[in-house]
Amino acid sequence: MGRRKDILEELSLSNPSATIPLPCDISNHNSFDNAFEKAISLLNYIDIAIICAGIGELNPSLQFELEEETISTNVVGWTYVMDKLYHLMENKGKGQIVSITSISGLQPTPVAPSYSASKAYQINYTKSLQAKSKKTPILITEIRPGLVDTRMAKGEGLFWVMPVEKVTQQIIRAIDKKKKLRVVTNRWKILNWIVKHFM
Repeated sequence: MGRRKDILEELSLSNPSATIPLPCDISNHNSFDNAFEKAISLLNYIDIAIICAGIGELNPSLQFELEEETISTNVVGWTYVMDKLYHLMENKGKGQIVSITSISGLQPTPVAPSYSASKAYQINYTKSLQAKSKKTPILITEIRPGLVDTRMAKGEGLFWVMPVEKVTQQIIRAIDKKKKLRVVTNRWKILNWIVKHFM
């Protein structure tokens, strides 16, 4: 699922027997519900769901329209999807939800306040669901990346920007190993520890 229909179709063409492209916008509940219901009707169940939904713009002038768009996707829409999947797996009694958060959630970002705040929200909400599911067969995995070489890496003086291929390999291994938390890559794990204990 995703908002960019052309990319979904491109991915589907590369492996049509193993993909079902379902365009949707999680900031629109009806849009997500339609895609979600279609997925369930075709697959019957979802064993692993990866929630990699997040937008953010540099917004030092605090244009509210940009902040609102980020919050609508990263907080409201994201929570709606997380809850929907949790209820699905709770009713089935099994499943794994993978939440892609960000190192940005550990430290306020003056040039992108709603982005860093929304990622802090995602980190804490994910931890809350991990605590809630502790005595159930539902597994909640948090993947916490640093800067990745995608269009989300914005701004001047960026450092430790990681190649997508390296990051995705580590994410796949963490999901397979059913990790509770995986900070990617290892150099960002060091920074994650420093921020958590000294800042």
